[in-house]
Amino acid sequence: MTVRMFGLLHSARAAEGLPSCVEIEVPEEGTTARRIALDLGLDLDLIEGVFVNRTVYDVGHAVMPGDRVAFVPYGTPGPHRFYLGLYRAGRSKTGQDGDLTD
Repeated sequence: MTVRMFGLLHSARAAEGLPSCVEIEVPEEGTTARRIALDLGLDLDLIEGVFVNRTVYDVGHAVMPGDRVAFVPYGTPGPHRFYLGLYRAGRSKTGQDGDLTD
């Protein structure tokens, strides 16, 4: 699957000489966006939401092989955060408390 990182996440990866768009393998049973972020070394505190197949979720959302995934940091301009669903996703702490198994 293809995973993209935008904004500050893109910049942080570039500063480390890493690509902001990567191909990864996801187990047949799936995983969480949180697990993918951790595996990629992304700072969970910087992630406001994750697009999975063009819909915004929090990082606890399940991801299946073949899904399209993009991590979005805090800092998206005002009204866009509401229209895209980032505000709602960023307020949810699902998957960030370490209680999920993935």
